[in-house]
Amino acid sequence: MKIFLGVILLLAIGAIAFVYLSYRRDLGSAYERIAAGSIVAHTPCGPIEYASVGEGDPVLVVHGAGGGIDQGMDAAKSLATLGFRVIAVSRFGYLRTPLPADASPEAQADAHACLLDALGIRRAAVIGASAGAPSAMQFALRHPERCPALVLLVPAAYVPRPGGAPSLTPPPAAEFLFDTALRSDFLYWAWIRLANGIMVANILATPPEVLERADADEQARAAQLLEHTLPVSLRRQGFVNDARVTLSLRRYDLERIRAPTLVIAVQDDRFGIWRAARYTAEHIPGARFVGYPTGGHVWIGHHKDMLGEIAGFLTQQRERGRSAPRS
Repeated sequence: MKIFLGVILLLAIGAIAFVYLSYRRDLGSAYERIAAGSIVAHTPCGPIEYASVGEGDPVLVVHGAGGGIDQGMDAAKSLATLGFRVIAVSRFGYLRTPLPADASPEAQADAHACLLDALGIRRAAVIGASAGAPSAMQFALRHPERCPALVLLVPAAYVPRPGGAPSLTPPPAAEFLFDTALRSDFLYWAWIRLANGIMVANILATPPEVLERADADEQARAAQLLEHTLPVSLRRQGFVNDARVTLSLRRYDLERIRAPTLVIAVQDDRFGIWRAARYTAEHIPGARFVGYPTGGHVWIGHHKDMLGEIAGFLTQQRERGRSAPRS
């Protein structure tokens, strides 16, 4: 019996050691990833982290909840092959960009302008994804002469609801995960390995069955999206601020946005963004709406088509800008 218990104890110690070493290895890789290409610009709006790739007309990529420069680059770095300079920013509270006392979308929009100033860039198209959309819209409103084109990708946006209910509706388990897994690097790491379907449904806000039917490339992209939220400890302040902003969204003066605008949304998005995206597109003058029936919040099954829509739109606006008469 003692031998048996000793073997069990050794196996348990071995399993714990394996888990710990796997976690430390993966967390180390996450830290190496977020350090690659990271630059901090010191601006009148405070320190702002960014990464840049490519040459040509600038495109500012504003990430969603759980992001940072790595999420922005994951989403849009392919635009660099089409003659654009992709600039991914870490929003307030994410990675190396601190959370200021005023972390409103308006203040974040002004910080986008501060970053462009620091880079010597006068005008830049803006892609605002998910929780990055409010500051992207505010940039178009507050700095219209600097925004030649606006892309709102699965945007966290206002839509009127009965009784003044919040515009967005997080999945049922999202709050629980926010208070547990998203508080700890280790817990988050363990959840995505032991309960991947729950994380897909509530963090990626995507029906798990949609992902199960997707091809290998899309399944790998979804896995990368979850993995690239590590380390959550360096994104927690941003998560908290995004929750505050997105649960109290108000209507912006959409009719005053003059930048050519593309809005993209997915009908089965579990954050309930579809109606808000349609409402936004209907009220921005001349906006184009592209909708997919399935794919969840991370547009599973439509990634290549979505990138093609954005690339075509930005290319078209770039060519129009070049052909416009100079004053």
